[in-house]
Amino acid sequence: MIYQLSFKILIARGKLFCQCSLNKRYRVLCQAPVDTLWQKISNLADVSWNPLLDRVNVPKGLVPKPGLIYQVVTRFTPIPVRIFVEQVDPRKLLSIRFLAIPGVENRVSYQFESTVCGTYISYSVTMQGWLSPLWWWVVRPYAARVALSLAQAVEG
Repeated sequence: MIYQLSFKILIARGKLFCQCSLNKRYRVLCQAPVDTLWQKISNLADVSWNPLLDRVNVPKGLVPKPGLIYQVVTRFTPIPVRIFVEQVDPRKLLSIRFLAIPGVENRVSYQFESTVCGTYISYSVTMQGWLSPLWWWVVRPYAARVALSLAQAVEG
């Protein structure tokens, strides 16, 4: 687990500005092959394995492509949140950005690395904005389980 938090208070033109950024990465070893993991993560209509998300509004069979925007409902609020797909490298990387709360910029990426021992799943969260410490306090226990939940969903 890698965790990095930076907090800056800036004073410019007589105004007080607060900059906060958080980077957290979780890594889990999974016995499932990369292809199985990629099938699970690229099925945007199925978020049953994700402890942060409740449901989505995408049709079955839609695969992630850069520039795709869709909506999800989190387990915290009934208000739909827009998600923007930033990067897709099949079988290796999926990077998305949550367009939800003013004052919080939330990016998430899933990376897969195949090894002799199995497949490593890396789940990285990057938050920026003055509300990010508060939002991180809310989602941290759930974010800590995302990679493990994905591994458990494909293993059995």
